[in-house]
Amino acid sequence: MNMLDNKLNKTATVINELGLHARPAARIAAIANEAQSDVWLYKNGEQADATSIIDILSLACFKGTVVTLEISNPADAPVLNKIIDFFERGFEE
Repeated sequence: MNMLDNKLNKTATVINELGLHARPAARIAAIANEAQSDVWLYKNGEQADATSIIDILSLACFKGTVVTLEISNPADAPVLNKIIDFFERGFEE
């Protein structure tokens, strides 16, 4: 976990055969909404609000895509870890 200006970030790889589609995007957005601060998803320099299903889907993350998740408040680290765990479990599919 990296910390810059109190921001925390971790990387994850999309391992699901179907990529990051609507169902997991909705779950990620729901988890991100548990945070008190902003939660961002980055892919190749593109930024998406992790609380927005449309923003998440706009990143077009296929299997093998590496993304970075970032939170603004270290107190939201459990939310960050919960999202990373969801990626690591292949979106439970």
